[in-house]
Amino acid sequence: MSLIIPENYKPNMNVRETERAIKFVKDAFQRNFVKNFGFDRISAPIIVRSHTGVNDDLNGVERAVRFEVKEQNNAEAEIVHSLAKWKRLALERYHFRSGEGLYTDMNAIRRDDKCDNVHSIYVDQWDWEMVICNEQRKEEFLKRVVLRIVGAICDTLEETKKAFPTVQVQLTRDVKFITTEELLSLYPDKTAHERERLIAKEYGTVFLMKIGAPLSDGKPHDGRAPDYDDWSLNGDILFYNAVLDDSIEISSMGIRVDGETLTAQLKIAGAEDRLKYEYHKMVVEGRLPLTIGGGIGQSRLCMLLLGKAHIGEVQASLWPESMVTECEAKGIHLL
Repeated sequence: MSLIIPENYKPNMNVRETERAIKFVKDAFQRNFVKNFGFDRISAPIIVRSHTGVNDDLNGVERAVRFEVKEQNNAEAEIVHSLAKWKRLALERYHFRSGEGLYTDMNAIRRDDKCDNVHSIYVDQWDWEMVICNEQRKEEFLKRVVLRIVGAICDTLEETKKAFPTVQVQLTRDVKFITTEELLSLYPDKTAHERERLIAKEYGTVFLMKIGAPLSDGKPHDGRAPDYDDWSLNGDILFYNAVLDDSIEISSMGIRVDGETLTAQLKIAGAEDRLKYEYHKMVVEGRLPLTIGGGIGQSRLCMLLLGKAHIGEVQASLWPESMVTECEAKGIHLL
């Protein structure tokens, strides 16, 4: 357990006010996001069949929550980690065209995640995906999409501060675009997280690009599954969190793999056995649309915009008893 208790931290609103503010932020962001993209909201699953290759495998080692479905011949199902691959299938199934997209409320359980100020075993985010053409599989297009997401976040903050005057958070719309290799060269003696903190503190808003492939030091900046993002066309949106004096990742996103990059990345990851799954065959054979997509953390966004020190102040989850006790002693109420 890693817990940060900011010195002299005092919540700027009580629990009931916080609950009202959570709803306000979520409603406002969805409105601003749709205004910037025009996506359709669709229904999405919390469970998928096991052994189909549809669930997000994250780093390939995290265990999904699995169970048997009695009335379906005890077929094995599992709680999603995210909808990274399911969304692309949905775009094909629902006949979305180039330039059109979808978003949905995604709820997941990541039983092996650590618990700290920004991590929980319960994950809630807005998952989104858009059909693109081959000419848009470029870094310039990726950057334009990032700027629209950051714009929706900053618009939401402005509305939130008007509705809740105790909120004093400051964010910048200006985005620093930097690759993981460039960041490594700036801070070669720092860990990946330390590098993120330093760059976010300097620029405020950062899009850290090209996550997944090994860097010049032989290690990837962070883990990224090989079968949804193109590692050369993806990244994380980071903001500087002044409450914690740290960076906070609000969105992981990217242009998705085509057949060529999927095959290459599976080979690098030693996961070529996944090519047996129907989803992967559809990508390789060009039977799925080219897309860009990602997830935007709902609780993390609320935490950031409302100036909270712990994600448990805006999310009901399970926490270690020692964490609950320590937070309560410091005036931090975990829902």
